[in-house]
Amino acid sequence: QVQLVESGGGSVQAGGSLRLSCAVSGGTFSNYAMGWFRQAPGKDREFVGDISWRGGSTYYVDSVEGRFTIARDNAKNTVYLQIDSLKPEDTAVYYCAAETTGWGGKTVDEFDYWGQGTQVTVSS
Repeated sequence: QVQLVESGGGSVQAGGSLRLSCAVSGGTFSNYAMGWFRQAPGKDREFVGDISWRGGSTYYVDSVEGRFTIARDNAKNTVYLQIDSLKPEDTAVYYCAAETTGWGGKTVDEFDYWGQGTQVTVSS
């Protein structure tokens, strides 16, 4: 049973930073591409970026490019999302997800395992 547990969310002021973590257990972490999504109240879950199996490649959507950084540590079975220059519109529940059959998925259906989410709230 693959389990993903996010941590690191919180309440911050605009312009601040957070680093979210996602610890994975029960599977072969280094075989999974890992993605991050977010869901604001009343909105659909939105893909923000992902990282390949060994971390050599990352992809970000335009709205977060330059402010979000995804990294992974395969020795610790953990993927990270560094968020800088936070904006109120970044307020959402952030989810990590594992893609087991390739890399490059950008929709919810392309990811196989999910964490429970961690809340990020940004005040102006």
